[in-house]
Formats: sequence, C-alpha cells, structure tokens
Amino acid sequence: MRCFLYGYKKNQIVMNLKKHLFSGIVLQGIGLSLFAQADKPNIVVIMTDQQRADLCGREGFPMDITPFVDELAHQNAWFDKAYTVMPASTPARCSMFTGRFPTATHVRTNHNVRDINYEKDLVAVLKENHYKTALVGKNHAYLNSKDMDFWSEYSHWGKNRPVTEGERATSKFFKEAVGQYLEPSPIPLKDQQPTRIVDEAIEWIDSQKDNPFFVWVSFPEPHNPYQVCEPYYSMFAPDKIPAVKTSRKDVLKKGEKYQILAALEDASCPDLERDLPRLRGNYMGMIRLIDDQIKRLVENLKEKGLFEKTIVVVLSDHGDYCGEYGLIRKGVGLSESLTRIPMVWAGYQIKKQPKAIDAHVSLADLFPTFCTAIGDSIPVGVQGRSLWPMLTGKEYPKEEFSSVVVQLGFGGEDVPLDDNLTFEQEGALGSNKVAHFDELNTWTQSGTSRMVRMGDWKLIMNSYGKGELYNLKKDPYEINNLFGNPKLIDKQNELLIKLLAWELRLQDPLPLPRHRYHFKRNLYNYHLIQEQ
Repeated sequence: MRCFLYGYKKNQIVMNLKKHLFSGIVLQGIGLSLFAQADKPNIVVIMTDQQRADLCGREGFPMDITPFVDELAHQNAWFDKAYTVMPASTPARCSMFTGRFPTATHVRTNHNVRDINYEKDLVAVLKENHYKTALVGKNHAYLNSKDMDFWSEYSHWGKNRPVTEGERATSKFFKEAVGQYLEPSPIPLKDQQPTRIVDEAIEWIDSQKDNPFFVWVSFPEPHNPYQVCEPYYSMFAPDKIPAVKTSRKDVLKKGEKYQILAALEDASCPDLERDLPRLRGNYMGMIRLIDDQIKRLVENLKEKGLFEKTIVVVLSDHGDYCGEYGLIRKGVGLSESLTRIPMVWAGYQIKKQPKAIDAHVSLADLFPTFCTAIGDSIPVGVQGRSLWPMLTGKEYPKEEFSSVVVQLGFGGEDVPLDDNLTFEQEGALGSNKVAHFDELNTWTQSGTSRMVRMGDWKLIMNSYGKGELYNLKKDPYEINNLFGNPKLIDKQNELLIKLLAWELRLQDPLPLPRHRYHFKRNLYNYHLIQEQ
C-alpha cells in the first residue's frame, strides 16, 4: 500500500495505518484488503460515443434496442442515475482516466486536451500493478500510443492507419459522407467499426497469458454521421419508432443558446425536420449493432473462462438529443438527454442487484473504483468516489451518493448570436454549407453553467445567476422551469446548498499544501458526509 506523506514521519503513519487496518476500524463493514492481491481482476471498459441513457429496455423503451446489455444489467448491477462530467467527449474521457472534473483537469472543451492537469492517472496505477494495457477504438483523450502496450485507434473517419481493403473503403466513405447519412450504409456488417473493434479486442485479449489486463474498447458510434447497415437500418424504420415528446417550439422555452443551435442545424441541414425520424432510426440501429458486438465480446470472455475474473463496465461518454427539442447531436445545455449516461457493471465480484442501484454516480467515479477493486490506494487529487463497496453489496454512505453534479462551459461571458460572429467564421459550415456544423462552438459552450441532480429534482445555474428547476418525475423533458416558484423555495434552496457544497468540494486540491498542514484523506475518497 502506498502512502502520501506530507509533514509526517513515514514510519509513524505506516504503523498507525497498520494498527487501524488490522483492528478492522478503517475497513469495518467493507471487507476489502488494501494490500496487494494475489490475483487482480482484468478490466474491460466498453465505451460508446454519444449514447443517451433512456433508449434501452431496462428503462422502459418499447423496442428491442439493447437486449444483451439489458440482460447483463439485470444479472449484475446498473445505474439509472449515472452522469457524465461534461457533455463533450474530450472533457469526459479525460475525467474518466484521472477521476478529476473538468475544472481540475483544465480540459473544458474538445480542443484543449494538451492542458490536462493531474498527478497520477489510471494508466499509471495499472502499470504499477503489472497490468497489460490496450486501447482498441476511439481515443479523444490525452493518451497516446506510448501509454499503452497495444494501441489500435479508430475515429469518426475510420481507422487511423487503415491497412485492409475494407478499412480503406470505410475511411473513404466516412470522409466523403455528409454529416447525416439517410440511406442504408454501404459498409457491410463485417467492416462496420464496432465489428472490427471487437475483432481486435478479442484477438488481443486471447493473446494475454500471465499478467492481468486492461482494455478500453471504445466505439466511435452511435455518433454522427448516423450511418448503419442492414439489417439494423430496417429494424428501426421511421414508422416503427416512438415519436419524440418535444419539438422545435420547445426551443423557445429553453433559451437563446438552444435557439442558436437550432439555427445552426437548420443552416447546415435545411431538411432536418423531414429527415429527423430516419436519423433517429439510424441512431437506434447503431446502438443495436453495438449491443450485438458487446454480446460477442462478453461471450468470448465467458467461453475463455475469463468473465468471472474480469470487471466489465459498459457506459458512454455523454448523450445525444436524438430528436429532443427538434435537435440532433449535442451542443447546448445540460438536459438529461445529454448528461445522463448508461452505466452497467458486470463480472468479477459484482453482486446481482434486484433493480437499478439507487445512487447518483459519475464518470469520474470509475478510476477510484478500479483502484479499490485491485487493492490499491486512490491517488491524491482524485475527486471521484469509489463505487466498489456498493457494487459488491457492502455498506456505503448513502448520503454521499444522494446527488451528482455536471459542469459545462469554457468560461467568460455568454456569446450571443450577432452580425459580428457568423457560422462560417467559426468553421461551423463547410464550403457547401451542408451537414458540416460544429455543435460545440463559441455560442453554445461560452460562459459557465452547473447542474445538480438530487432524487427527482434537478437544478441548473449559470454565472449570471439565472436558474432552472425541474421535477424530472413530472417533467422528464425539462420544459416547465420552476425556478423562482414561491411554493418550491425550500426545495430550490436545498438544491442551491447542495450545488454550492459540490462546487467547494471540486476545487482542485493540487498542489497539496506543504509544511505543517494535515491533508486528511479517506481511503475510499468519500467526503465523510455523516448520515442523518
């Protein structure tokens, strides 16, 4: 076990820790050893890009879109209140590997990954514990090929280094395709990226013999251009899928930034309203294709006798409007469609839970959870919380998981739409002004906003003091803003206090104070909130 020592004698702290560990004080009710395990679990992180949480049978979606992952969830453990740290790929992925929120990593957009700030990340901990590591799929984080033992990178434009004829054809298609592809994809199933990624992941896993392994299986889908081949294209035809419950008229209620994004989408995709049902069907078909490939990967683990020795996590980096408010992709606001993500845990020591675990959890919680699971300490500066006790059926402080926060914005003031700033200047439209818009742009990402979810309630605040308050049970699509309602002032204040507490907690502790300061840390990174 490693200790982080600041202003104290090493021997004294080690002796005190051993005393508490062996007396059962620190680990009482948890039953985990923090000393090195003889057999450490393998870890497989399966991540999709831009998959909203509610399009699945386990949450009541009426179509068979994720049958395998639904069954995996019901036989293991899953969350229906899991959230990203920020609804954008790079900030989310950087937080997953560091356990730190975007304000601490300094990565608040998709374009400043080189500003990453942390002391020790997941890859370093895994290597210290003699893991073999691999990426197969999309990166879009700060990692590079030198960080992993095996590296096979894909993007939204195909494999980074296409070799086979199929890979070259796929890359050519993606580079020529418009942002929305309305016909059945010419890329056959065997050459679809999820299929090839799973092919490579299985091959690499099968090559591992002695060391425990970690593999990040990272699908670039169901991200735009929303292309999908048969039979998935026809599975979710526009006349089969449920209609959305909101429309473009609701954008007026959501505010100026939503209106700006709607104008940008209409400028790039003038027939978006007409095409939206087909695009939604494609999006769902892509999720079903991925589900079938996840099944193939997990069944391979079971066939090789590895499943019970492997922690398997299925999740996404953030969501997608998928027609909500008449919009697609992402780009503005902190709606549930963008912030809430699927999260399923299975395999090694995961206790089967009768229903979704009643806890508010975050993408930032993965790193500390893995640390606890493999018997290591959580590095200093990590802001996430270990989920391992609740995943293994042990006691955990429920108040700690009674809420969760999501961040948004790169700072400064909000940028309004005016004559001095055009979509063309931002590079949001291509030369042909068709289907080539950047939804993460100066207007939609400017300023600073925060949201807190607690039970059925959700509060959003921005740096101007403007707020949104929603009862998600009664208003799941966040149309009726209750902020300022005199009858709800107590609930509003409760959420404001909770959000302020989160903001104070997420102030970066790095660098730690030196000389005569005792930096108190909990072994599981909980904030030691006392149960009421």
